[in-house]
Amino acid sequence: MWTTPMDQTRYYLGFNLVNGIGPARLDRLIEYCGSIASAWLARPADWLAAGLDGRSITALTRAQRTLDLDAELERVERAGVQLITRDDAAYPAVLAQIAAPPPLLYVKGQISAVDTWCVAVVGTRSPTAYGKEATRRIVGELAAAGVTIVSGLAIGVDTIAHATTLEMAGRTLGVLASGLDQIYPQRNRALAEQIAANGAILTEFPLGTKPTPQLFPVRNRIISGLALATLVIEAGAQSGALITVRYALDQGRDVFAVPGQIFSRMSEGTNQLIRDGAGLVTCGQDILDALNLSAVASQQEIQAALPDDPIEAAMLRLVSYDPQHIDELGRQCELPIATVSATLALLELKGLVRQAGSMHYVLARETRAAYAVN
Repeated sequence: MWTTPMDQTRYYLGFNLVNGIGPARLDRLIEYCGSIASAWLARPADWLAAGLDGRSITALTRAQRTLDLDAELERVERAGVQLITRDDAAYPAVLAQIAAPPPLLYVKGQISAVDTWCVAVVGTRSPTAYGKEATRRIVGELAAAGVTIVSGLAIGVDTIAHATTLEMAGRTLGVLASGLDQIYPQRNRALAEQIAANGAILTEFPLGTKPTPQLFPVRNRIISGLALATLVIEAGAQSGALITVRYALDQGRDVFAVPGQIFSRMSEGTNQLIRDGAGLVTCGQDILDALNLSAVASQQEIQAALPDDPIEAAMLRLVSYDPQHIDELGRQCELPIATVSATLALLELKGLVRQAGSMHYVLARETRAAYAVN
């Protein structure tokens, strides 16, 4: 069944409003039915064959009969929220790599390709003076280096991490355990608005979803999933921040921790993480070096210069560090030689390719890794 991107978004939204249909079950439905549209329009017998239980089938049947998906889309639009499905090009590439990524994201603000260079910062809701200062120092250094900071908008370390990034004019992402119209805690409403203006606030939960204790651990897998690594700054032995660490480890991401005073209960969790093998961090440079992010600002500059024109983009993919004659490039892209020549001239003016001998072209700068992000 052929569907438009808007149709696909509509059906993803529909499934997201049905209790009991999580990422794993939705995957099974799509695999069995062939597409998200076919899964939504299927009959109960098909859902049963795809592995749904009776309760989920009843809920899905009711939703199929009663939900006005166009009205739901309008409701989201009126709230100033953007919907990003995992089939969209705008879906965060790093998040898509985790097990069972959220099929649908509700976003206020803008998730950018530069957010590929992202570090999660988590910790206690009651940091000591030491923890507050450590957060400001390390997050400030990361933000100054062009790293996006993701956290959960909670009071304590999360709030300090977001606020420090904003003070440094950096990008930050806030992940909620509620709908985007149910900001929690309420005292961070103004902070959430600032984050949306300088990054994004996002969630997988529908509008109207109130924060409940069981939703926070589910939310934490997105915090770690958006990031190349998770940094823990002060956490007790039973801190919820350690749930994010477990997700990060399951996702194959690096974990770092700031050492704390041996007499502080707020350092029991972080000191144990270091004993268990987490990277010890005393400054932002420790993370930049460990993740090879010291040149992130220049990488972002390169990415910003990458072409939007599809012909230029296709040509850039063909050029390598081995000199290739213009005729060979023309044969590979199957374009008229005049078009190839004009495109290469534009890429040369942008500093992305250069001539290496008569009519032979090579890459002029390290573009390939950055280009892969798009």
